[in-house]
Amino acid sequence: MGDSCEKKKKKNKTEWKNPKKYKPEEEQPKNPTNGSNANSTAKRKRKEVAIFGNYRNYYGYRIGKDLEEDPRLKVMKKEWFQGKDCLDIGCNSGVITIQIAQKFSCNSILGIDIDGDRVEDAKWTLRKFVRTSKKKSATDKSTAGEEGNQPDNLVTKSQSESSRCDSECSTTSAGRDLFDMVSFEKGNFVRNWSSPANKLYHTIVCLSVTKWIHLNWGDDGLITLFSKVWKLLQPGGVFIVEPQPWTSYSKNRLVSEAATENYQNIEIGPGDFQEILLDKIGFRRVEHINPSLSKGKAGFNRPILAFWK
Repeated sequence: MGDSCEKKKKKNKTEWKNPKKYKPEEEQPKNPTNGSNANSTAKRKRKEVAIFGNYRNYYGYRIGKDLEEDPRLKVMKKEWFQGKDCLDIGCNSGVITIQIAQKFSCNSILGIDIDGDRVEDAKWTLRKFVRTSKKKSATDKSTAGEEGNQPDNLVTKSQSESSRCDSECSTTSAGRDLFDMVSFEKGNFVRNWSSPANKLYHTIVCLSVTKWIHLNWGDDGLITLFSKVWKLLQPGGVFIVEPQPWTSYSKNRLVSEAATENYQNIEIGPGDFQEILLDKIGFRRVEHINPSLSKGKAGFNRPILAFWK
């Protein structure tokens, strides 16, 4: 699935280019010259602005409505989560946080997000998952009762497999209630969030968040993120990070004055993250995961990196 390697210095030159060599003013849309362009500009103005990447329907856009599971879960390993205490930084509406708990049977997983509205969405999502699971469980029991009154030759293999899947999905694969495993809270991880009761974690997840920390708090914010993750990890713990490419920074550099200013002053590019995490922060090895998520939305087939403390 991925290649594991010990500490080494390697920069992705094709990924990182000094933004000071760019000319952002040339990338801005030109003034409209006709009615059609004016309408297009009006539509762009109505587009949701999320200065922290806190989009309301992020998972609907990222995953698509036709998929029941986030495709990134397919490349994650059970041993990273099973029976472990986990933290999800930038959980948004909590979909992948809950799916990690449900699929891999964490001991616990806490999702944090800077946006209180997204945290409330996450709590609603958790209630929805549990409510849906109970309905599936009830349906499963009813179906099982009906099948018990039928001749054995009428109970097909597909019916049996479907029944087993619904039963497993009603809580988690370990049979635990999601409410006992999953929790959410509002917090600014970089600025002032602290772990409840100074708890340490076996696994910390940070998916498609580094760009927003970088744009809002610059290189210092990024280093704070990495350093804080290191301190919060148990010895032997794993940090799973999905950095956005530099090209996506340009698309979001105008979301706020702070983002515009930080964009111009960034000196650490996504291609430098591995070197910093290994040689500066102190992680001992990294595994590169290239998911090739064919069912994901265009632009979301990003490499995922797993670093071990």
